[in-house]
Amino acid sequence: MYYVSTRDAGRRLTASQAIVEGLSRDGGLYLPEEIPQLTMDEIKALAALSYPERAAKLMKRYLDEFTEEELLGFAKSAYGPAKFDTPAAAPVVRLTENTYIQELWHGPTCAFKDMALQMLPYLLTASLRKTGEEKTVCILVATSGDTGKAALEGFRDVDRTKILVFYPDGGVSEMQKLQMVTQEGKNVGVCAVRGNFDDAQTGVKRIFSDEALREELAGRGYFLSSANSINWGRLLPQIVYYVSAYCDLLNAGTIEAGTRVNFCVPTGNFGNILSGFYAKRMGVPIGRLICASNENNVLTDFIKTGTYDRNRPFYQTASPSMDILISSNLERLLSLLSGSDEEVRGYMQKLSETGTYTVSDRVLRAVQAEFSCGFCTDAQGAQTIGKTFRENHYLLDTHTAVACTVLDAYRSGTGDQTLTVVESTASPFKFCASVLDALGVLWATSLFSTVFRSGRQNRFYDFVTRYTMAIWLFHGICLALYFHLWKAAGISVTAAPWMAAVGAALVCYGMPVLIMAVLSRLGKAGIIVYPARYLPPAPATMLRKTPH
Repeated sequence: MYYVSTRDAGRRLTASQAIVEGLSRDGGLYLPEEIPQLTMDEIKALAALSYPERAAKLMKRYLDEFTEEELLGFAKSAYGPAKFDTPAAAPVVRLTENTYIQELWHGPTCAFKDMALQMLPYLLTASLRKTGEEKTVCILVATSGDTGKAALEGFRDVDRTKILVFYPDGGVSEMQKLQMVTQEGKNVGVCAVRGNFDDAQTGVKRIFSDEALREELAGRGYFLSSANSINWGRLLPQIVYYVSAYCDLLNAGTIEAGTRVNFCVPTGNFGNILSGFYAKRMGVPIGRLICASNENNVLTDFIKTGTYDRNRPFYQTASPSMDILISSNLERLLSLLSGSDEEVRGYMQKLSETGTYTVSDRVLRAVQAEFSCGFCTDAQGAQTIGKTFRENHYLLDTHTAVACTVLDAYRSGTGDQTLTVVESTASPFKFCASVLDALGVLWATSLFSTVFRSGRQNRFYDFVTRYTMAIWLFHGICLALYFHLWKAAGISVTAAPWMAAVGAALVCYGMPVLIMAVLSRLGKAGIIVYPARYLPPAPATMLRKTPH
């Protein structure tokens, strides 16, 4: 099977060549010339296998140069107990009668990116051998939060690789930042970018397209590749868990073979939901693919109108991994639906020059035939987290909450009650402040979580400390003045019950401020205190891998 560029169908590479190169030199993305097919009998046979076995058999369909035994060895290492805290790797759990959650965060970094980035290092190093490449690969990664840590962990100390991750300064959660900047390994590096994820991703693409730099690096024994979902080797392992979800539903007796299932996916760069589209094209009985966005709702507008327009305000939200306005993998979908590299090339040129493009009516009809869409605000997502925990005793992270909110709106608007799998892309423990706000576990976090998330704990602590001291000094002066005035007037303190009321009010007013000073100090130290009985235990991978 050969792979072609979305912008030049005449550029054909083998699978290993496409994985090594990552991004096509013409700026396009590689995709397979054909999509292998699965029969229902084959899907039922996959249901009887373990997750690594499913992965090996499915990836073999796309990777002619690899043997199934070779891929099985990779999969067992990537998804084994040393990396994942459950043999299922991507378990499907019941939320309601017609809503199921596929948990994609049981890997070492507690995010769905582990599903691909634990496999990609094996695919890439094997591809280096198969292509005879002797130079060291320099992997450049732009991240909106989760990809960075997962890529760093996956490529840590892998021979003949170096990896450099770029993340938007202030655009990731504190947990995500800590996971990246404390990464161990002799071949890893992390850089903050002044700007947002789109700025980081655009910069990486420009580096890839710089012919002079490529020649300079080659002279020094290096070449560039990518671990973002622009690399087919990153996208392919994600197809597996869509097929696996259907298999798990079959095994549980939840559905009959051939029953259609919807998938609702929190979406930023369009790679995750595109993997679901590939699974559907392979023959998995998938109904609607519901694209869920946060307030950066460029994809929602595109699916509804056919116009992609990144010329809009950029919002930093409680779901930072979706804070994206340039969804790179949408280019692959346009290539699949249009069948024309010239048409895709035109769209991408307009996006580069003007920041917007409008697809043909034919392409828009094809998009809307497959995808539904919606978006929600942080406040709506927080309501969903609280409601889901109270009613279903299940804790959502902020990204999965976006998907659940959009799913509820989709069902209300269409009446479609088809069984739906929601792709849960991160552990709630990666976004503690936002999740605790939503649960109301700490009343104070609702007021100050924005400050905690923005990394201004030091200034906030200093302010609260000064404010607390002033409040208590004022209280002391007032109480002393009242006492002496009443004593001078011959009034007994006990004879003035209103004094007790005033004193109690002052104490009740000052005590919360003191509590906030303590909470701020704990936040400054990276500690969040909450009643443990309200939350499920942290994933074993989080306990094992999270830096202290």
